[in-house]
Amino acid sequence: MMKKALLLSLSFFYFSVLWSQTEISGTVKNQNGMPVPGANIVLKNSDQGSVTDFDGQFVFSTNLSGQQDLEVSYVGYKTFSQSIDLSGEKIMLDIVLAESSNTLDEVVLTSSATFRSQKNVPMSISSVKQSSITKISPNSQADIIRSVPGITAEGGGGETASNVFVRGLPSGGQYVFNPLQYDGMPLMSTFGLNSSAHDVYARPDIGMKGVEFVRGGASVLYGAGSVAGIINYTSKTGDANPGNIINLEWGEKGRLKTDFYTGGKLGGENSNTYYAFTGFARYDEGPIVTGLPTKGIQFRGNIKQKFDKGSFTLHGQLINDNAQFFMPLPLEGGTRTRIAGNDGEEVYQLLSSQLANTSFKTPGGSYISPIEDGVHTGGGYLMSDFKYDLAEDLKMKAKVKYAKYQHNFALYIGGNGNVGPDGEGSNPLTLDDYVNFLDENNQGYSATFLGSDQQLSGNTLVVNNLHIDRLRPMTDYSGEASLTKRIETSSGNSHNITLGTFLARTEAEDINYQYRVLSEFNNDPQLINLNYTDGLGANVIYSEGGLYNRIGMTSNKYLEQNRSALFITDEMVLNRWRFDVGFRYENTKGRFNNGGIASETVYSNAELTPELSDVKFADGSFVRANVEANDWAVSLAGLYELNTDLNLYANFSKGYFFPQLRGFSPIANDVTGSKYDSEKILQFEAGAKLGKEKLSGSLAAYYVTLKDRIKITQAITNGQLVDQTRSEQNTATIGVEANWNYSITDNLNFTGGATYQNHEITKNTDEDLINGGVVSANEGNELARQPKFMTNLGLYFDNNQFDANASLNHTGKKFAADNNIVELDPISIVRLGVGYSFGFNNDSDNTMRIGASVFNLLDAEGVTEGNPRDVGQTEGAFFFGRPILPRRMFITATFNF
Repeated sequence: MMKKALLLSLSFFYFSVLWSQTEISGTVKNQNGMPVPGANIVLKNSDQGSVTDFDGQFVFSTNLSGQQDLEVSYVGYKTFSQSIDLSGEKIMLDIVLAESSNTLDEVVLTSSATFRSQKNVPMSISSVKQSSITKISPNSQADIIRSVPGITAEGGGGETASNVFVRGLPSGGQYVFNPLQYDGMPLMSTFGLNSSAHDVYARPDIGMKGVEFVRGGASVLYGAGSVAGIINYTSKTGDANPGNIINLEWGEKGRLKTDFYTGGKLGGENSNTYYAFTGFARYDEGPIVTGLPTKGIQFRGNIKQKFDKGSFTLHGQLINDNAQFFMPLPLEGGTRTRIAGNDGEEVYQLLSSQLANTSFKTPGGSYISPIEDGVHTGGGYLMSDFKYDLAEDLKMKAKVKYAKYQHNFALYIGGNGNVGPDGEGSNPLTLDDYVNFLDENNQGYSATFLGSDQQLSGNTLVVNNLHIDRLRPMTDYSGEASLTKRIETSSGNSHNITLGTFLARTEAEDINYQYRVLSEFNNDPQLINLNYTDGLGANVIYSEGGLYNRIGMTSNKYLEQNRSALFITDEMVLNRWRFDVGFRYENTKGRFNNGGIASETVYSNAELTPELSDVKFADGSFVRANVEANDWAVSLAGLYELNTDLNLYANFSKGYFFPQLRGFSPIANDVTGSKYDSEKILQFEAGAKLGKEKLSGSLAAYYVTLKDRIKITQAITNGQLVDQTRSEQNTATIGVEANWNYSITDNLNFTGGATYQNHEITKNTDEDLINGGVVSANEGNELARQPKFMTNLGLYFDNNQFDANASLNHTGKKFAADNNIVELDPISIVRLGVGYSFGFNNDSDNTMRIGASVFNLLDAEGVTEGNPRDVGQTEGAFFFGRPILPRRMFITATFNF
């Protein structure tokens, strides 16, 4: 009887518990009506909750009762809180998350083994969302990252080959110390085989979630590694970013571009396979009209298979794109403003559309110049990304990537001449003066535009130009694998220990063809055919088809480099402390195959100058050498949570950089001119991160030193671009940087950043590669092309219907070269943007945004660089430099459905 009573009581208690449970379900969306997968739903002060699925839906049951607070959180959004009454009846909720203006809440995806917010990572991190990138219609990578503190970004050349300088580290620009990555893998594993910047291999598109720039600290350890930082674009995937987007863009000077993105589930309702596909097609006659357009396509996509304990994602890219590149040109001396051409219009660029399909004979056959393609990239990559939980506390990650590109880089250096005792042909001068410089005893001349018989006036302004076709095909193999073990201690502390490896092989060609051109001084200038009668009465054909020097092949190099690295890191959480420590060891092996070049007479007309009749080409000989180097890196970092709003942090790293292999030409088989060894870099940073609802940001001081830096300076000698100087440098930089985001109202934010740095060349020796000899120079000088002060300020308004932005980016004065002879004036770029968003038929899933933006609102003409091919440049009647791109307006229409 007692047993029956006990059983009855237990049964009653069991069914009472079941009866008292409350089922809570609902959906979580953002303010645009899109589902938010992966959002955390918890009942406050309990361990009961759930996570939203692919469609933003959730469901769970709880035996709690009475009034409870339900919280919903997701990185990048404000935490949602609502009081609910748990009485046993089902509760259904429709939750909308508002975007957070606190950027420190955003998750870190780069140089970290675990998912952490920016606030909890002991190093400097900046990020930009794709929605913000789309609104500004960027001209180049520089437009996207120039707001990052500590970064100098120059985009005067157009869409590609942006020059990026980080925290006073010396470079010629491009991405020497900060590789460009897509989804955690570099676009090119080894820098310096062919001197092309990483951004020539891919273009940003709306299929990106956004971009992170991680500086210093642990960035030296993971994957490909980086001494200064890593720029990492992260792709959208169909499980996290379902939906469709079409973005139409129109810009002044003939720009038309269409971007698209589509993502979602493949298969039926129970499928765990997802897709994302994105790309663009565009045609652009600007931002500077040359008669040779920028045009091309890019497609990227991924397919993701999710399973119980992990996922497998296959990424791919296909690109066929031509982007015109703009080089320095002669400017007015003193004012450094643009000069009027023969037609009275200011000259913006000297590239001539008449050079399309230029060809000439060489000893190896006909050469057809790809000059009209500008910076051409064709090819793509495939990458697999595998993640698997071997156990709850043991995770495996592996990535394998294969990339292959056909790539040409056309450098049209307008106004680099070798006529006259002081190179007067570099600058515009009259045709009469030009011929007199050629032969002061000439008895007359005949000059016509290409395709015309009309004689040119002796007052026509003409100029010499050098063109270089850099043929840069590249193949890259890379892979990364890691294991992360999570260890929890009885005191509640944790360790995330990662053991990983990175392997890579890159094969590249470095082949150059050069020729020189005589043209009028105008925008899209006409080419000039010139004959003159010398002092002895003989006819001299000086230029033919606009060319006055068929130089031919000037570089014939084949390079390959292998990298293999091991790294171990530990990300620790010890109560209010967080520590990151790690060690990396790397070996690199390279092979340099330097092909011989000889000149032969190809054209037999006796009236031709030797520069037109003789052409250089490969002679079939090679000098080969192997190099090898090893080095190690260590990173130590700590962060202390002072309170819920403020964290203090510091990090130290000792890193290395393997110098560009192309700077170590063999002088005999298995002999290079100098020993190949790593460059040594030390970095220290300390700062604070504030994350309040109204105000978030960071303040940091840093110190960076570099030793044994190898720098190759090129110059135009005897009419050709050659390696002139090989420098070995030590440098030091101390600086302070700050960034902030202040919410003036719920819809209006004031953001900004500022950097002040003091940089110095502490040691420098220059080896003259043409005439021989070594000298010490420039010690105590500031580094070239890097300012001491930079700032960016912006106001951003967005109420989900109307949005507007106004920003100012200011770069302080800087020197054009390490010799500190020529100082470049400060540059300020102002941008404006507005947009209006609306839905269709009250459907939040279908929205349209119409936007407009203006780059360089004040049409400033500040010079981003002087003449990098003339380190002895001085100010005279003319100044050779590259101004920032001119003002340009864009209109966009973005449709989400």
